[in-house]
Amino acid sequence: MAQSEHPSSTSSRFELLVQSVTDYAIYMLDLEGRVTSWNAGARRFKGYEADEIIGHHFSRFYTPEEREQEIPRIALERAEREGRFEAEGWRVRKDGTRFWANVVIDPIRDPAGTLVGYAKITRDLSERRAAELELRASEERFRLLVQSVTDYAIYMLDPDGKISSWNPGAERFKGYAADEIMGEHFSRFYTDEDRAADVPRFALETARREGRFEAEGWRVRKDGSRFWASVVIDPIRNEAGELIGFAKVTRDLTEKRAIEEQLRQSQKMEAVGQLTGGIAHDFNNLLTGISGSLEMMQVRMAQGRTAEFDRYFMAAQGAVRRASALTHRLLAFSRRQTLDPKPTNVNRLLADVEELIRRTVGPDIEVEVVGASGLWPTLVDSNQLENAILNLCINGRDAMPDGGKLTIEASNKWLDERAARKHDLPVGQYVAVCVTDTGTGMSPDVIAKAFDPFFTTKPLGEGTGLGLSMVYGFTRQSGGQVRVYSEIGQGTTMCLYLPRHAGDAPPEEEPAQMAAAEAAGDGEVVLVIDDEPTIRMLIAEVLAESGYAVIEAQDGPAGLKVLESNARIDLLITDVGLPGGMNGRQVADAARVNRPSLKVLFITGYAENAVIGRGRLDNGMFVLTKPFQMEILADRIREIIEN
Repeated sequence: MAQSEHPSSTSSRFELLVQSVTDYAIYMLDLEGRVTSWNAGARRFKGYEADEIIGHHFSRFYTPEEREQEIPRIALERAEREGRFEAEGWRVRKDGTRFWANVVIDPIRDPAGTLVGYAKITRDLSERRAAELELRASEERFRLLVQSVTDYAIYMLDPDGKISSWNPGAERFKGYAADEIMGEHFSRFYTDEDRAADVPRFALETARREGRFEAEGWRVRKDGSRFWASVVIDPIRNEAGELIGFAKVTRDLTEKRAIEEQLRQSQKMEAVGQLTGGIAHDFNNLLTGISGSLEMMQVRMAQGRTAEFDRYFMAAQGAVRRASALTHRLLAFSRRQTLDPKPTNVNRLLADVEELIRRTVGPDIEVEVVGASGLWPTLVDSNQLENAILNLCINGRDAMPDGGKLTIEASNKWLDERAARKHDLPVGQYVAVCVTDTGTGMSPDVIAKAFDPFFTTKPLGEGTGLGLSMVYGFTRQSGGQVRVYSEIGQGTTMCLYLPRHAGDAPPEEEPAQMAAAEAAGDGEVVLVIDDEPTIRMLIAEVLAESGYAVIEAQDGPAGLKVLESNARIDLLITDVGLPGGMNGRQVADAARVNRPSLKVLFITGYAENAVIGRGRLDNGMFVLTKPFQMEILADRIREIIEN
């Protein structure tokens, strides 16, 4: 059995350990508080050698103020009574300098429990104390700074979004004094629309998840007035990483927004000037072709050379078709074209136009069409969507002069709050139609101008600059959005985002066969309302050729008088935009009060979509866009009346 270690040897080793410690002052006091031992740490902290301090009272380490308050005596009494005394405070070195110390005094008792002295441990915390003081000073400076700021609303929120601090800038911007708003939820600064959309909750969740929320939008003052604000919300966390609140900084940008709006208006006027200049140029060319052809027909008629009429007739008709295409592009750009939206299966539409696209882009371009399984239907004018896709494919072809690959892809997209904000669309489900080329790509400057009217990167005479503006206008008018993704040398992706239609797409139909033109023989009567005499005359002649009786009116009130009479009316043909205080839709709606089954054909050269039902027509109502061929008008009239 091993022999027990002698207590004196253990005591010696402990003494050596204490003496070797330099980060702590460790020493002993007798019952009166006089120093009886002194280690290396005590010598370093206090500055005394052992023979200078042993036998002296430990109170000399205290400041004069604390000695006057008898803190040394109180410390020993509390150590004896409570088993330990611990405190922090200023202590004094031999040279009179002070340091911030953490002090622990423990009573020492013999085996019988009799108090025989005290053990005292001191730690120098001067550096930590200096850091704490600097932090407090910094916090105080920051508090004073925040309280002096009036150009920014700076305030704190608790984790639930309730206000816990309020600076003068916040009072100036919002109109609330601190005692009116402390403890209230910050959502009261948001508009009714933003609260309904749960934007305040979204803002805090984004800040918590991503480390910051930053946005601009309308905010509401105490008096109910609104101001345009830049808002930043940062989460505040403790050392353990736990969320303890949010810091919120708001800046009033109303004046800046007004200046930016003025700049935008100026830019719009510049764009309008560019637009009208381009329109005038193109239409002057077209009108020259039409008027010149008519003049030459007149000359040839006087010369008796009627055999040459066909050449001039075809030239004039060609100019009219080009003018029609130009006006459709302009109306699409302005989002005022007449659309005929129907539930559309985009997979089927892409399959139908694939061959046309392949022929258009040529053999040097590889074309891949990618549909989506379970693709949602979308409510859209399929003809205009075909035109938009074809425009994008032509742009892609032109960006690949040496050949490349063109990919047309359809897919379902769900846009959450964050994605919807990024795409400038409402939250919801969308059908995305993307056209990607492997061409030259677009710089950020070109992307910024891509949808501007008459902006083109093509050489003079090779592009009008209306293709992409038409695509943009059509997509926005359909409730969607266009986004461009491009890198120089890597290619470009153009994506159309179209809202999902809640119903099903219609089944595929066989193309209808056009019936041969036959004269009507049942005495049908058609009322024509148009303020343009030439158009009334032409429509009346077409109707008479087909055997229909015609009643003409030059404005809405005159036409309504006819409709309110007992006259037989089988079809109403009316322009949408009419003088006299009633537009075509108002005339049709008023007429259907007494003639609920009246068939109506709207003709319009400037689409009033709000008038004809935001692109949706009631049963028995149809639309035909000017300019139109007389043959097409005759076929449409027969189809409406006979069916």
